[in-house]
Amino acid sequence: METIAPLWLWATFGGIVLVSLFIDFVVLKKQGSHDIGVKEALNWSLVWVALSFLFNGLFWWAVKDSTGSTEMANTKSLEFLTGYLIEKSLAVDNIFVFLMIFTYFAVPTHFQKRVLMIGIIGAIVLRTIMILVGGWLLAEFHWILYVFGAFLILTGVKMWWAAGKEPSLDDNPALKLLRKLLPVSKHYDGEKFWTVENGKKIATPLFMVICLIALTDVIFAVDSIPAIFAITSDPFIVLTSNVFAILGLRAMYFLLAAVANKFHLLNYGLAVILVFIGTKMCLIDLYKIPVGVSLGVVVGILAVTMLLSVRTANVPAKGQKV
Repeated sequence: METIAPLWLWATFGGIVLVSLFIDFVVLKKQGSHDIGVKEALNWSLVWVALSFLFNGLFWWAVKDSTGSTEMANTKSLEFLTGYLIEKSLAVDNIFVFLMIFTYFAVPTHFQKRVLMIGIIGAIVLRTIMILVGGWLLAEFHWILYVFGAFLILTGVKMWWAAGKEPSLDDNPALKLLRKLLPVSKHYDGEKFWTVENGKKIATPLFMVICLIALTDVIFAVDSIPAIFAITSDPFIVLTSNVFAILGLRAMYFLLAAVANKFHLLNYGLAVILVFIGTKMCLIDLYKIPVGVSLGVVVGILAVTMLLSVRTANVPAKGQKV
C-alpha cells in the first residue's frame, strides 16, 4: 500500500485526532450529561467541517511541496474531498439508524452524548483496521475491486427498495442474540452500562444500545470504505477522509435528529450514489471516471434529493405513516 502523504503529515493527522478526542472526552465531559440543542449541534458541526477543510488545505500544500506538482496536489485534495463527502453523506443514513435505536430503547437525550462519544472511538479503531486490511487486499488482489463494486450496486438497489419504509428493531437478529446472552435490566441506571438487581450484576439498556451502535457502524463501514477506495487507492486519503467525517458524527446526529423529517428522500439519493460508485469500480479497467466528475455527481445527487426533500417535507414518502 503506497501513499503520497509524507510522514510528518501522518503525525499531524494523529495529533489532530488525539486533540479532538481530548476535547470530546475531557473538556466537554465537564459539561456533564445534558440535552444538546440545535444551535450547539450546528456550531460544532461547522467546527468539524471547517477543520476537515483546513486539513485538506494542509494536505494540498504537503503534496505540492513533496512532488512539486500543482496538478497532483489538486487531484489528491479532490480525492480527499470526494471521499469525505461520500462518508459524510452515507453517515446520514447511519444517523437515522442511530435515531431509530435511541427511540426504540427510549434513551434519554442527555444520555445519548456519552453513547455517541464511545461509538466514535470504536468507529475510528474498527475503520482503521478495515481500511488497512481492505487496502492490502486491493493491492494484492485487483479482482476484489469488481467484488466491492458489485456489492455496492446491490446495496444501493436494496437501499432504494427499503427507502421510505418504516424501520423496526423487533426482528433484529443481533438484538435477539444479545438478549439471549445477557440478562438486561428494564430500567436505566444513569449512564452506567451495568447495574445490580437482586444481588446480580446485569446489563442496562444503555449497554444494549452501545452494542447495536457499534454493530451498525461496522455494517455501514462495509459500504462506505469500498466506496472511497473506488475514488483513490491511497490508504492515507481513505483513512483521513473517514476519520474526519466520523469526528463530526456526534454533532451531526443531534443536528439531523431535530430535522430528520425534512430529508425523507435522502435515502434514495444515497442509493443512487452507491450504485454510481459501484459502477465506477466495475468499469475502472475500461474507463476511469475523473475525480472531479465523481465529486460533481455526488454533490449533485445530494443537492437534488435534499432540495426535493425540503419541498415535499409535508408529503409522506412511500410506505410512511401519516
